[in-house]
Amino acid sequence: MPGLFLIVLLLLAALPVYRPGYKVILVSSILMYVILTVSWVIFSGTTGYLSLAPAAFFGVGMYTAAVLGMALPLPVVVVLGGLASSCLAFLVGAVTLRLRGIYFAIFTFGLVEFIKNLLLWWEIERTGTRGRFVVLVDNNTIYYVMLAILVMTVLTAYFIRRSRYGLALQSIGEDEEAAVHAGINVTALKIVTFAISAVFMGAAGAIWATQLTYIDPYIAFNLNYSFMPVLMAIFGGIGQPYGPILGAAVVAYLREILITEFPYQYMLLLGIILLVAILFLPNGLVGLVERARRRAFGGQRANT
Repeated sequence: MPGLFLIVLLLLAALPVYRPGYKVILVSSILMYVILTVSWVIFSGTTGYLSLAPAAFFGVGMYTAAVLGMALPLPVVVVLGGLASSCLAFLVGAVTLRLRGIYFAIFTFGLVEFIKNLLLWWEIERTGTRGRFVVLVDNNTIYYVMLAILVMTVLTAYFIRRSRYGLALQSIGEDEEAAVHAGINVTALKIVTFAISAVFMGAAGAIWATQLTYIDPYIAFNLNYSFMPVLMAIFGGIGQPYGPILGAAVVAYLREILITEFPYQYMLLLGIILLVAILFLPNGLVGLVERARRRAFGGQRANT
């Protein structure tokens, strides 16, 4: 698996050289959704807590780029976007991660709406404007920064999964009460993991904002950025590390194709595809890949 990841990474790094233009923008969008999905899985995929806050952290990163883009270099803006989102996640986690189940999901959903409407009120009532213009960056720079964030996200998810820290998170997802009795500081672990996952969402939002001429609260805190990572992770399958990556890449590509070919029906068509996948692929694309692998190796053993 590490070898395959390295090959894919090299191919992605060479893309702007061989396929400049629209393909770079398309793949940048796919990479952004992969980052959001893998970041979501770092916390929710292991602990079992359904977070609908990715749009909040992504939007904070976008607004960080809009506010600071004129004054600071791009790498600093991206880092600050990630840190701002992480600080928000830490504060929110400290207050809410004692909630469980549907209560946590509802709160994180409400967080997105609260920040969006608070910013909208502030801009209209206090500054007399709505939205902000963003310093534009060329597509190749956006692509390579997004690719770098993706690499850091995937490596972080990989090392967390293989560490004692990851085992503790899995124990929370399996039986939180048992994890408490085993001596794990459950609340602190959840808060720290929630903050770590938000870093990459905020950084991705900060660099993605530079591709847009203008953002406002409705653009930055679009709820699609919360729901799509959840659907992409389920579509790919959370059981294997590569599942969320595969699911995000496939769904993001389908989304872009459907928007281009069917601009007025794409949400309906995408919803139908996801519903069919959930009904007939309960383990996601990972389950399909694993079944194909078992059949292939089973056939080879039978022949030998």
